Amino acid sequence: MTVMFQICVILCLLSAVFSQSTYSSPKRGRNITIHSSQLVCSMPGPTGPAGNPGAPGSTGAMGPMGAPGKDGPDGKDGEKGQKGDRGDPGRTGNPGKPGVKGREGVIGKAGPRGLRGLRGAPGLGGKRGQKGVVGDVGQQGAPGGCNCGSGARSAFSVAVTKSYPKERLPIRFSRILLNEGNHYNASSGKFVCAVPGVYYFTYDITLANKHLAIGLVHNGQYKIKTFDANTGNHDVASGSTVLHLQLLDQVWLQIFYSEQNGLFFDPFWTDSTFTGFLIYADQDYLDEADRKANAESGS
Repeated sequence: MTVMFQICVILCLLSAVFSQSTYSSPKRGRNITIHSSQLVCSMPGPTGPAGNPGAPGSTGAMGPMGAPGKDGPDGKDGEKGQKGDRGDPGRTGNPGKPGVKGREGVIGKAGPRGLRGLRGAPGLGGKRGQKGVVGDVGQQGAPGGCNCGSGARSAFSVAVTKSYPKERLPIRFSRILLNEGNHYNASSGKFVCAVPGVYYFTYDITLANKHLAIGLVHNGQYKIKTFDANTGNHDVASGSTVLHLQLLDQVWLQIFYSEQNGLFFDPFWTDSTFTGFLIYADQDYLDEADRKANAESGS
């Protein structure tokens, strides 16, 4: 309604503007004059009847996706399903803690007799019996031989004649002071046992200009080690020990650490010595020596 009213107002205004205008008709050459009084402004008429529906328009483009809706209420629980197939066995669990010790059971019946065991070790000796009666005197035997310990001798004392020997090799003491039985080998620097028994060994080594790391070796194993640091002056390193030797055992001295071979020799005022000697021989060796001596004297 408002739109129609606005259109009417506009027409009235136009009539005032064109009040003197002339309209010429092309037909028959006549002129028709329209005055402003002939334009009438009127109010819109009543609304006409509704027109027929127009043809459906084409489908429009898809609109944007709407916001997600709210979650609906939870549905009702379904019916209980059928029992499924048996699953595979699981892994073995960790061992449980030991249970409480049960009560001691009833003593069972005696089993069958076992096989006879091995013979046991001899028992302890009994008490000594009483002294018996003195027997008759026997016949006098033949005179026996006497070794008198002549073969049970072994001793040596030797000295060096060169300074700074090589490391991890037997030191050769080439100057012989004593070599009882010739059991010390000056070529190899080793003492070789010819009389089994207990021996005493000792050494006194002069060092200069270097540190000294020296050890006494028995069959390839160090028995004692001595380390003496060089302080700028001449010094003496010494060591001694007692060893039980078997036949053909070997004993020697050697430097046991690299560049620690400060053993020093000066023929005019100092010596470095290595000494060893037998304290006592093994009794088995002495008995065997006496037996051999008696056999030789009897023959």
